[in-house]
Amino acid sequence: MKHLPKHLRPRWRYLAVEIEAWPDATLSRGPFQRELWYAAQNLFGDSGSADADLTVLGFDFEDGIAQTIVRARRGHVEAARAALACIDDIQDDPVGIRVRGVSGTVRACSERYLHDRTGFSRERNVVFENEPRTAFVRDSLLDIAGSDGFTGATQLDFE
Repeated sequence: MKHLPKHLRPRWRYLAVEIEAWPDATLSRGPFQRELWYAAQNLFGDSGSADADLTVLGFDFEDGIAQTIVRARRGHVEAARAALACIDDIQDDPVGIRVRGVSGTVRACSERYLHDRTGFSRERNVVFENEPRTAFVRDSLLDIAGSDGFTGATQLDFE
């Protein structure tokens, strides 16, 4: 089978996506891909989601932060952003999703927008609600472990 000429091949755009979750969450590529497809299908219907052809390329999850690249057809970047904005949980773990940038190649997307996280996670003992607790610190954010889950805070809440 012959390859299509360059002018007939589909053109793609690549979105660098960062997903933030609680430190004890377990996220992976498959469930995120499923949520992305469901979100696109609910927003744009079957034909609209098929036109956007959203695909998750790779998935790196560590310390409550995931980084991935989402491939979308050129001209459907805004649809991809809208579908990503509709995702609020993955496998019952609440998440926050942010598009860090858009590029025309996977390599440029990865080099410009991913793999440059300056923050790292560490544990710290804090007093919250008059009880000693463990907090996971990422940059200026703290996720405080409690009996009923995590509570989000910032450094300003403890000064």
